[in-house]
Amino acid sequence: MKKIIQIPNAPAPIGPYSQAVVKGKILYVSGQIPLCPMEGELRCGTIQEATNQVLTNIKVLVETAGFTMDDVVKCSIFLKNMDDFAAVNAVYETYFSEMPPARETVQVSKLPLDVPVEISCIAQR
Repeated sequence: MKKIIQIPNAPAPIGPYSQAVVKGKILYVSGQIPLCPMEGELRCGTIQEATNQVLTNIKVLVETAGFTMDDVVKCSIFLKNMDDFAAVNAVYETYFSEMPPARETVQVSKLPLDVPVEISCIAQR
């Protein structure tokens, strides 16, 4: 049986998808962009600010589902500009300092709302 997970008090996703889904002992988190769910505003002043908002959104979803960030086993990072790689890593490592998950980072031509970064993940208990 699968269970849909949403950031508490956040608006519903725009489109036919869920923010996250739990199936058994696995959590699948859809790509998160730097959108502050409570205010509905993008946080894209700097790539560091954008990455922090994305990972905060992921952390809320992970914890709402009853998992921890230590349960995250895989991340996918999509960057508008690969020159932001080091700055994204600096923020990313504050969320995954010990035993970080497997991941890939790719540059893409465009992301939703023209944001600079999107990250998805999978967690397992």
